[in-house]
Amino acid sequence: MTKKRRFMTLNRHIQEGERMHPEATGELSELLHQLGLAAKAISMEVNKAGLVDILGFTGDENVHGEQVKKLDMFAHDILIRAMDHGGHFCVMASEEEENIIHIPKKHRIGKYVLLFDPLDGSSNIDANVSIGTIFSIYKRVTPHGDPGTLEDCLQAGNQQVAAGYIIYGSSTMMVYTAGHGVHGFTLDPQFGEFLLSHEDIRTPDKGRIYSINEGNYLHWRQGLKNYIKYLQSDEFATKPYKARYIGSMVADVHRNLLYGGLFIYPADKRNPQGKLRLQYECNPMAFIVEQAGGLASTGFGRILDIKPEELHQKSPIYLGSKEDVLLVEKFLKEAEDDKHD
Repeated sequence: MTKKRRFMTLNRHIQEGERMHPEATGELSELLHQLGLAAKAISMEVNKAGLVDILGFTGDENVHGEQVKKLDMFAHDILIRAMDHGGHFCVMASEEEENIIHIPKKHRIGKYVLLFDPLDGSSNIDANVSIGTIFSIYKRVTPHGDPGTLEDCLQAGNQQVAAGYIIYGSSTMMVYTAGHGVHGFTLDPQFGEFLLSHEDIRTPDKGRIYSINEGNYLHWRQGLKNYIKYLQSDEFATKPYKARYIGSMVADVHRNLLYGGLFIYPADKRNPQGKLRLQYECNPMAFIVEQAGGLASTGFGRILDIKPEELHQKSPIYLGSKEDVLLVEKFLKEAEDDKHD
């Protein structure tokens, strides 16, 4: 007999989690609720993107020199408008904005910091492929009551108090952690509520999927080349791993989180620091995956222990099932040791 799932809304789940911590002020619960509201607004636009004049480029470039699509900026603006007036944040930062985003003076200054990628995988918008929003929350380190500063945004990922993503696909899901496990909620379009669909997500210790853009193979480190060839062989298992790469980090990581496997966006000869942004993509996804029992690495160390020096700093990332991450680290280390022998 199929086990019945609890009828649990996102808001109720957040409130129940808050009761487990008598010292909680309710602020984190409220801001997570506001992020849920912003996600609903973005989801509505994403779902009708093919029907209205919202697809295509704005004609502008973001701080990374990439063309900005209209839906990117819609998501960026919605998140700022949803989050800047609640009195919970002292500063925000977005992948689409070169500098930190100050809270308007007319609003109360709070104790939290919000970093976000408004629409990850946006190059897939026109092809109707799953895309998503990624967010990361910290407590400020500068004095309370004052406007937040760059220092508040440049914290190591191990200082996150919450992180999550919203994936806009065949259904809209919000997956988040506040440091006590990972939970997923699916948006019911009839009720207009996020309902608990994936309680206490645990990623398998070992997967059978690897996700990487193999078109960059010639530019990889030798250790990574060796690892991928190993996965494709019968040397270590009766069946080789499956290659599954969407090109949208949220979609690739979400699938691997549920099924097990490894997402890789490495450093290479052309991009020695990698291409993904540490504060907007790597840290929040690393926090989620580690909370689900997985690991997140640069290939040579833990992602969450990096102390960022720049707002848009980049990092290589190896993210997913624990045994898979440990194995790719072993291949990378052995290749580096061989170079120095």
